[in-house]
Amino acid sequence: MNNLIPLEFKNQRIITTKVLSEEFGTKEDNIKTNFNNNKTRFKEGKHYFQLKGDELKAFKRVVNDINDPSIKFASVLTLWTEKGAARHAKILDTDEAWDVYEELEETYFRVKNEENILDTSELSPELQMFNKMLQAVAKSEIEQKKIKQQLNEVNHHALEAKEEASKSREEVQAIRKVVAINTSNWREDSRKMIVKMAHYLGGNSYIHAVQTEVYSLMRTRLRCKLDVQLTNMRRRMAEEGVCKSKRDKLNYLDVIERDNRLKEGYLAIVKELAIKYS
Repeated sequence: MNNLIPLEFKNQRIITTKVLSEEFGTKEDNIKTNFNNNKTRFKEGKHYFQLKGDELKAFKRVVNDINDPSIKFASVLTLWTEKGAARHAKILDTDEAWDVYEELEETYFRVKNEENILDTSELSPELQMFNKMLQAVAKSEIEQKKIKQQLNEVNHHALEAKEEASKSREEVQAIRKVVAINTSNWREDSRKMIVKMAHYLGGNSYIHAVQTEVYSLMRTRLRCKLDVQLTNMRRRMAEEGVCKSKRDKLNYLDVIERDNRLKEGYLAIVKELAIKYS
């Protein structure tokens, strides 16, 4: 333990996966597997740093005198902080891992923290006064930054809530328009709804697809055969002497219009899809 070569990154003590596994008495692959299986419990910058590219090259130059192949030949290098080492000890949950972590905590990680503590008791009274003033100013600035960050978060959440409320109002308004369709002008109202759904899906080219979905649902739910009913309607009109051009213009909507059950079912399905595609 005492022979560990101190490694630092971003002004804090870190430890490589290879060294961590050796100290914890486990395999390096176990550390990697535990990390991959518990990624949500690790936060980059807090529990670990993952170096690659130029950042890794710069780190290698700093530790160039350390003859460690796991660093020298790595294309991606993971460095664990004190919190990251603690998290791995918790996951491994062995007596050896906990004992080693406690020793690392006292003789490796915390040493860096202690080195950063400056003893000002030997300074002159003037310098001690300036030091206290500087600390007070620094503390005030940090608090202001925290308050500013909190205000930014509050404003961000308020903006999100406002946008969500606006979206909800639009959705409610759209639903009201859908529900407002009645049987007095049902063909025109439903046509507008189908066009609007098509535009939601990508444009007028989707109108046929929406109509097909409506009729398909009618066949399933209402157990109706619109094609057969349309053929029968044309035959009856032919028997009544209606000209062929007029008979050819008939469509499923003409069939639906003559049957209140089909009309109500058709409108219900159009309303349902209008809410779905809005």
